Amino acid sequence: MNRFIQDLSEKNNFQPTHLLRILREVQAQYHHIPNAVIEQLADLLKISRTHIVSVIEFYSFFHLTPRGHYDILISDSITDNMLGKESLMTYFAQQLKVTIGEVRQDGLVSLANTSCTGMCDQGPAGLVNGYPLTRLTRPRIDQISTLINQQIPLEEWPTALFHVDDNIKQPDLLLNNLIQPGDALKALYQRGLPETLAEISQAELRGRGGAGYNTAWKWHLCYEGPEENAFCEVAAQKKQQRYVVCNADEGEPGTFKDRVLLNAYAHQVFEGMTLCAAIIDAEQGFLYLRGEYLHLYEKLQAVLNERRQSGLLGPNILNRGHNFDIEICLGAGAYICGEESALIESLEGKMGIPRNRPPYPVTQGYLGQPTVVNNVETFMAAAAIAVNGGQWFARVGTEKSKGSKILSVCGDCDRPGIYEYPFGTPIQTVLDDCGAHDVLGVQIGGPSGVFISNQEFARQLAFEDLATGGSFIIFNNERNILEIVNNFIHFFAHESCGFCTPCRVGTSLLKNQLTKIMDGHGSAGDVVALEELCQIIKKQSHCGLGQTAANPVLSTLERYPELYQQQLKKISYEPGFDLDGALETARRLANRNDAGAHLTQVEETYE
Repeated sequence: MNRFIQDLSEKNNFQPTHLLRILREVQAQYHHIPNAVIEQLADLLKISRTHIVSVIEFYSFFHLTPRGHYDILISDSITDNMLGKESLMTYFAQQLKVTIGEVRQDGLVSLANTSCTGMCDQGPAGLVNGYPLTRLTRPRIDQISTLINQQIPLEEWPTALFHVDDNIKQPDLLLNNLIQPGDALKALYQRGLPETLAEISQAELRGRGGAGYNTAWKWHLCYEGPEENAFCEVAAQKKQQRYVVCNADEGEPGTFKDRVLLNAYAHQVFEGMTLCAAIIDAEQGFLYLRGEYLHLYEKLQAVLNERRQSGLLGPNILNRGHNFDIEICLGAGAYICGEESALIESLEGKMGIPRNRPPYPVTQGYLGQPTVVNNVETFMAAAAIAVNGGQWFARVGTEKSKGSKILSVCGDCDRPGIYEYPFGTPIQTVLDDCGAHDVLGVQIGGPSGVFISNQEFARQLAFEDLATGGSFIIFNNERNILEIVNNFIHFFAHESCGFCTPCRVGTSLLKNQLTKIMDGHGSAGDVVALEELCQIIKKQSHCGLGQTAANPVLSTLERYPELYQQQLKKISYEPGFDLDGALETARRLANRNDAGAHLTQVEETYE
């Protein structure tokens, strides 16, 4: 028996819910997940081998075959590509004498692409064994290659190679009013729990992840349950466990604000979680930390320990009889886990496949129990409201969007970084502040958001106009819009969880169709077919990933139809295949359950 695996399983109490953290440690130890380890884990955790293999195959940071002792991943996000990532990647491969996507023959190093590292303000960026490499240049690549070829351990590398800046450029309501550890909890107990929830309600705080659900109402539903809910009637017969989950899995390319908030304001984020736990009567919380933020893990653990020693976490918080603690769970490279139900599945040690809803997490979340899921910025704002009051927050912003929004600004600008603005701020103001010139357009909300042209910069940051989880990518007039769209569509095709056919097959077809047009092999009907395919994916997909995957095409096609037409050449399809007819059939099936099955037939014929 492998003693390392035995001890690792015992350390995790043989809990299947801890499968991700166990697999992360196995991957770090062996540079892959050996078959013998899978068999042993299946026995120790009392779960099937098939389950473990499916989890390994789902997450991009896990591998069934060996990776290099130095496993290097380079971000393929649009911002990294704009900074010359492709040529640097080729140079890196040459210096390391390795083929991109493979392991070098001696097993020392592997080099591959990854979707995004959350370092969009300081790219081109990458990861080595999970730790960040920022601002890559040829001299830095030379230095890294030498260290690898000399087999210098990572802990002996120059710390400058791993340095990550916060880049806070413009603070406002939240970032300028940092609260001290314990202040929100003291205000909570002094004011009272119901009264503090009323302050958050008065503030009209909405979730900062992009969807904008009312925070106070979500917390209320988790504690009280919706009226006439059969689940709640059953639950009332026994003591329910409730959970608080902080979603720090910001995988949207162009987003990095949560990285900064957790690095510089972790106490306030954890305070917001503890505040929520007291209000909903929860004793356990989780911070689901994006796998690319491994470098924050030890620092965040230290903050949690500091809070425990100060009586702000753990048993009998501030001698008020409330017990609550927080556990950090690291993701493993799956964009879909930013969706709250997929995140909960991942927390439970499963593949991060979104659940059918309803029921929603507030009634049936983690382990089937009522669960609040909010993102980093939301918990931070809630803590500030507890101290300063609801009116303090609500006086800023617009009628439907109260408070401020923290943005991750990157792309073609002089000063990328973190910017905070009151809701209602025009886009032009952001562009002026960050030093953006000759702007073609801005991608608001990342690939799943919307592309706006330079004729729309009077529009505002607001839920009623331009809602965003925080991504703000700027493109100047030297950029090719179709190349931007192509990068985004490849991202969605890669990150689709594969659960539903419209998304799994549709994003692949979309990628192929767009590539065909960009290569100059499209016909006049291809743009129409492209839009038809977008609508099918948008209407029939199971979750938000698929429902927004076509947005890059739809938003640019609406604004720049001539760019798509310019790429076309009049050619015919392969003999015997009628794409127009296939799409017509799929369209007629759009409201039926077998639309996805028909898309599979389209894919098989098209390929």
